[in-house]
Amino acid sequence: MADVFISHLEWTGAATGPTRDPATFSRDLDVTMDAITLPMSSAPGYRGDPSRANPEQLFVAALSACHALTYLFLAAKNQIPVIAYKDDAEGHLGPVDGRIRMSRVTLRPLITLEPGANEARARALVAKAHDSCFIANSVATPVDVVPAFAFAEVAALR
Repeated sequence: MADVFISHLEWTGAATGPTRDPATFSRDLDVTMDAITLPMSSAPGYRGDPSRANPEQLFVAALSACHALTYLFLAAKNQIPVIAYKDDAEGHLGPVDGRIRMSRVTLRPLITLEPGANEARARALVAKAHDSCFIANSVATPVDVVPAFAFAEVAALR
């Protein structure tokens, strides 16, 4: 049996009036997942509220988070001591085959290892994490992973 994930969306922009004009109707939404409510809107370029998350950001964030969690799991399973993981991910929205879509996403994880960790094994896990990431496996958008590695200073660990 597959896991089921549920979200509830409500168009909160309705409070400002109905959709009479494509240029002025509110794009504000609230999306609730369990006990978390996330204020959302469309991207600013599509007349959305820049103080709210937009679907394009969440698409990129989902890919980044899935890769990070998969990588960290594989690192733990393979006794690769990761002490920090950061990612500056970037998604590009544009025309592809006559349709607007996320044309590519680039993940740029900076993975900090404990001194003495096996960097070659840590690097090999990047591709394995990408192949195992179920979000990346669920989308047609090309996802590139450009990792960087660092070693923590021994003094910083004390």
